[in-house]
Amino acid sequence: MKTSTERKASLIPDNVLLVLLVVLVPRSLQAAELPNIVVFISDDLGRLETSIHGSKEVRTPTMDRLAAAGMTFDNAYVASPSCCPNRYSLLTGLMPARHGAHPNHSQPKTGTRFLMPLLQAMGYHIASFGKVAHGRRAFAGCDYNSPQAREMSKHVRAHFADQERDGPICLMVGDRRPHVAWSKESTYDPRRVSLPSHFIDTPETREHWARYLTDITGMDEELGRIYDFAKRRFGENFIFLFTSDHGGQWPLGKWNLYDSGTRIPLVVVWPGHIVAGQRTDAMVSWVDILPTLIDLAGGDAPGDIDGKSFAPVLLGKTKAHRDKIFTTHTGDGAMNIFPIRSVRMGQYKYIHNLRPDAWHTNHSDRHRKDGAGAYWDSWDEAAKSDPRAAAMVKRYYTRPEFELFDLDRDPFELDNLAGDSAYQKKLAKLRSALASWTTSQDDELLPHRDPYLTSEPLPDMRRSR
Repeated sequence: MKTSTERKASLIPDNVLLVLLVVLVPRSLQAAELPNIVVFISDDLGRLETSIHGSKEVRTPTMDRLAAAGMTFDNAYVASPSCCPNRYSLLTGLMPARHGAHPNHSQPKTGTRFLMPLLQAMGYHIASFGKVAHGRRAFAGCDYNSPQAREMSKHVRAHFADQERDGPICLMVGDRRPHVAWSKESTYDPRRVSLPSHFIDTPETREHWARYLTDITGMDEELGRIYDFAKRRFGENFIFLFTSDHGGQWPLGKWNLYDSGTRIPLVVVWPGHIVAGQRTDAMVSWVDILPTLIDLAGGDAPGDIDGKSFAPVLLGKTKAHRDKIFTTHTGDGAMNIFPIRSVRMGQYKYIHNLRPDAWHTNHSDRHRKDGAGAYWDSWDEAAKSDPRAAAMVKRYYTRPEFELFDLDRDPFELDNLAGDSAYQKKLAKLRSALASWTTSQDDELLPHRDPYLTSEPLPDMRRSR
């Protein structure tokens, strides 16, 4: 004898049942078929301190595995070279002047939209581990947040151990390394490491550099554990993206708009979709990351954000993405008050130092803590007798208003062409492009507080160590 439900179903014509199956069933299947997403973020990792971007000594075998399995970007840039503004740019797809958290340790404007809710609305379970948002906070669209920034893979495995989810997962993992303070124990020999050319070679510098490299290798090991988890959990149905939030806390790195502060590693893997072992010179920005992931998952990002999807590059449909890369920096509390804006077009980078009458200074040289900037005392001592060391220290603290670099010829940005008569047309073109863009951003081009003027001595903040 038929139940009431069966009797009602038998009254529905076959063609109507077919329509219901077509409309309703795929909706439930679609969520299960969407690609899982894993984003792994390193903290304060310079691009050149990786094996995939030319380092012959740092050990980053997981990055090598990712590069062999996916696409490596040689021209990926952050929006800003400090944690807070750049991480909010990731989560909103907006540049700092638009989301409002321009200085470090600030908050976005009220009403700022985040992009993760778009993935959440598509059925994604969004889990964050470690430092993803600034301050390790939960963020809009986050279903689960674990703020512990060490051994994240253990917490990831524990969270998903007993969970069988029909819908897709978006896993965000942020490792605090190689953010200062660096590990006390080093797995690299300070006597044998190679220092960047603009460093002053002292034993103290070598010791700190070896500790920095040690943390990079430790982060790479954790990256490997998360990558292996993704492969076990998702099979081949996952997109894996690895990147860093900006360069390391070294002179001309973090808090600077030179490439050592703003140009970062970026590798994307998607088995069966992204051809393995590729490299691209397409220029992309951190504001592009979430629009790209939303696009790859079949969703639509808002059209009024600064970010735009580079999915066509990943899928081999085009080789180019942006013709201009803009980066911005305002400052960080009392340590760093030096607003800067820049644009890269082709092989040229133009930097506008908005307050050339102020000292450029930050945590490293102000606090000089062990495992961070303690090597600065040896730089000051070297500068007393070594003209080259004195010139390096001077370049760090004082900047001209305009800087222009040919990145093909001068990748470490040591030769400022802004005063060269042969480059005045190029300089004018880049200045105009940057001015138009900052106007479109409603960027006030102001420091977040009164800067330290070069007419006065540098403030002594070492007493607060």
